[in-house]
Amino acid sequence: MIRISGIFSGVESDILRNLGASPIKKLGREFLLVRIKDPAVLQHSAAAKFVRWNIPVHHSWPCCPRDIPGFIEKAAQALLRKLGQSRPQTIMAGPLDPDESNGYYRALASNLRGRMLQVFSPQMSGVMDAAAQDCQAPTLFCLVGSQGLFCGLQSPAASRGFYPGGTKFIRQNAPGTISRAGAKIAEALHQLQLDRPLPAPGSHWLELGASPGGMTAELLARDYRVTAVDKAPLDKRLDHAPGLRFVLAKADTFLPPADDVYDAILSDMNGHAAESIRHVIRFAKDLRPHGLVVFTLKLTGAATFIAINDIEKRVLDHAADAGLRVFSRTHLTYNRREFTFLFEPEPVDSVPPQST
Repeated sequence: MIRISGIFSGVESDILRNLGASPIKKLGREFLLVRIKDPAVLQHSAAAKFVRWNIPVHHSWPCCPRDIPGFIEKAAQALLRKLGQSRPQTIMAGPLDPDESNGYYRALASNLRGRMLQVFSPQMSGVMDAAAQDCQAPTLFCLVGSQGLFCGLQSPAASRGFYPGGTKFIRQNAPGTISRAGAKIAEALHQLQLDRPLPAPGSHWLELGASPGGMTAELLARDYRVTAVDKAPLDKRLDHAPGLRFVLAKADTFLPPADDVYDAILSDMNGHAAESIRHVIRFAKDLRPHGLVVFTLKLTGAATFIAINDIEKRVLDHAADAGLRVFSRTHLTYNRREFTFLFEPEPVDSVPPQST
């Protein structure tokens, strides 16, 4: 089972063709049951970034759960018989359609998980919180909806998410929220934990394209220090915020103080991706050796599978020439027509010399 964001439905056939995947059935709005000859393609294919989440389906029950008396108990006992000996670290269950308005299947998934935790308890390590999972240990992921129940055993790292479907719900409209971009960086940092630890509190971030300050506010709330750069001002609510230094300037004219060193760089700038990555590269020399780059790859003018991959290739080529290695590429819940890329500096001795 794979998940492809609905925003890319126009290139879905190209994505499946590149994965060598044969579609079997559409599940919910964004999930697809497919047959893939080589699952490793989900890690290295040009289409891999379009796949937000995946699991091998080890157990399925095509049905309408509303019509099945005792559905939860029957499902839990069947899964215990079939997968109980696999000793998952925990069980995560969610709805096939996370956006369903009436909440029936969200509640059903929660109740199913509760019962499964009870019947599986002797076989599990006792992990309850999604973010506390061992990224490399197997989890039993379950998705339930009007088309039935679909379950698979796989690590969060291989599935590309701690939650069933990969989605972590983050409120965007809470009182005091500056913009939806705050949810985007929150989800990106959650995703980061699949591959490496978060930057420690007190880490210094350089944020390019910060206005109006949604991401800035999220970083400050996590006790990070932020140098925010934009040609437009930040929201007045960030005036005098502890840990914030705002520079009213374009990225191409900003000159960092000579003693500035950054633990992370965040770029959510609008415009062409090749220009944005060049700005990041200019400041990467001030990045610590084990630093982090969170980069939003904007797909300006790219409507086809080939055009999207061409933009990606140019960005990755520029980054690699500058000694930045990409280690994660994904479309997050709060991304629009864009991807979130995570980079880190290559070890100095592995970076090829620049041509003169």
